[in-house]
Amino acid sequence: MSHSTVARPVVRRRRPARLPRRAPRAPLVLALAGALLAAGCAEPDYCETVGESQEAITEAVADGGPGALIGVLPELEALQASAPDDVADEWQQVVGRLEALRDALETADVAPEDYDPDEPPDGLSDDDRARITAAADDLASPATVQALASVEQQVRDVCQTPLYL
Repeated sequence: MSHSTVARPVVRRRRPARLPRRAPRAPLVLALAGALLAAGCAEPDYCETVGESQEAITEAVADGGPGALIGVLPELEALQASAPDDVADEWQQVVGRLEALRDALETADVAPEDYDPDEPPDGLSDDDRARITAAADDLASPATVQALASVEQQVRDVCQTPLYL
């Protein structure tokens, strides 16, 4: 038996044309990396505010009770004001819900530590009770709980320290 071989055409690959030499990219890459690091990690004002507020917030949370976070609202507002843009919405969610609860309690002339939803203070109107309940429900909502978790994680990542809310 004879085999006939089929000749295959030889395909020659063309070498790509040489492009003119470009300027080195290293300075550009380093400049971009530096800008990203400065934006993401170097938040000295924010981390300084975290450090200044950390003890008061931790003590308030440890003491617990309805007024725990309302009592440190000024510290939380300072953190919100100095927070990086990537967590601005989360801080707004947390601080906004706390402010709404504080305002509802103030409007009703009730101190946070004196309010018990099961036994509301004598003389509390149904409207005031409804406003307080709605504000408390918003504070305990999944969106606010997630925002709290995001803020805590971001503080750990950026400032290398825990913040327990």
